[in-house]
Amino acid sequence: MNSVLTTVIQRLALGIITLFFVSVIIFAMVSMLPGDFTQAVLGQAALEETVEAFRKELGLDQPAHIRYFQWLGGVLQGDFGTSFSGRAASGIDRSRSVAELIEPRLYNTLFLAAMTAIVAVPLALYLGITAALHRNGFFDRSISTATLVSISLPEFLVAYVFIAVFAVLWGKFPPISEIRPGATFFDRIHVSVLPALTLTLVTIAHMMRMTRAAIINLLASPYVEMARLKGVSQRDVIIKHVLPNAWAPIATVIAFNLAYLVIGVVVVETVFTYPGIGRLMVDSVSSRDMPIVQACGLIFAGTYILLNMIADIIGIVTNPRLLHPR
Repeated sequence: MNSVLTTVIQRLALGIITLFFVSVIIFAMVSMLPGDFTQAVLGQAALEETVEAFRKELGLDQPAHIRYFQWLGGVLQGDFGTSFSGRAASGIDRSRSVAELIEPRLYNTLFLAAMTAIVAVPLALYLGITAALHRNGFFDRSISTATLVSISLPEFLVAYVFIAVFAVLWGKFPPISEIRPGATFFDRIHVSVLPALTLTLVTIAHMMRMTRAAIINLLASPYVEMARLKGVSQRDVIIKHVLPNAWAPIATVIAFNLAYLVIGVVVVETVFTYPGIGRLMVDSVSSRDMPIVQACGLIFAGTYILLNMIADIIGIVTNPRLLHPR
């Protein structure tokens, strides 16, 4: 079997095994969260018998390992369980499935992540390559200073500055990114501009600096010097000789930042009241809605593992020499 294909299959298997162990950790950590959902719903004055009956109704009276394998079996069939929200001890069940609650929130988060990535990734690559080609020049120093400043600023501070400038003073964008039912595509873009701008400023710095470092390292390679001595144009040197060998580190840092756009937007979604999956998870932790917390955690872990696995595969496919390290 082709060595590249074998390595890809190995990465896929390793990703699945990693996700399994992560699911165990997620379930264990959620089970150890302080507080009790049944006690929170029934109140401190509830009788012990009532609390136990409600726990049995929710299936919380079973041992942890049994609940885990029941949950894992449902996940493998695409069923993340039923939300505790809407459950009452009176026997009236107004709860909804976890998948039904997560689906629109996940779509919103993916929309915001895609909107940010479309701007941030090409811009970071362009700035990183340009800064590397003009190393130690005015452009390089300016961009490096700007990225260091953006990395140093907390996300919530950047978000509040954008709200003050673009929403309060300028008044062009809403300070609260509320997506109403039936909102059009352009309505979504309009309310997502400020969150996307905040995430772009935060993520572009990391991608740009890694791209710059990778390009500078490769520009000093002997084969690049030989290509220049042969009279190869700067454009062909970058496209044909430098980028194919730089894709591995660049793809890795892009994958990290794309994963952040999906799993690390909790602060940004909270500041802008954006109805994404990160904010849903925070609200579910507050209400002790364990099925939703477990599902969100598994989605976050799966996204992170998948993107890093894709970055690893891209690096191997574009540069098969990585299969045979020295």
